[in-house]
Amino acid sequence: MIVRGHAVDGQVLVATTHAERMRGLLGRTSLPIDHAMLLRPCRAVHTWGMQFAIDVVFLDAENCVTRTVANVKPWRMVWGNLRTKATLEFSAGWLDHSPLAPGDAIIFSA
Repeated sequence: MIVRGHAVDGQVLVATTHAERMRGLLGRTSLPIDHAMLLRPCRAVHTWGMQFAIDVVFLDAENCVTRTVANVKPWRMVWGNLRTKATLEFSAGWLDHSPLAPGDAIIFSA
């Protein structure tokens, strides 16, 4: 993943089918700090039944950040906006050390 021209190390798990998006991170006890889950399409996420807090990054159709929400605790729900087409979920605390900000474009690389 490339943010502001800088490579961000880590693995991005991709959930594109309905079943994959519904499961998301449920059943996991944690997510490594250098991993993320991309849900597409997705305009809102919930943490019902989750065992850990997450940071959420909402993306538009061009993978530009529309909104970020840090430290979403279990049993919560957060929404993007009308432009939101996808979300990235990280372990809570990732946004504290990230250069990511609304308006930034993300490039996913193999």
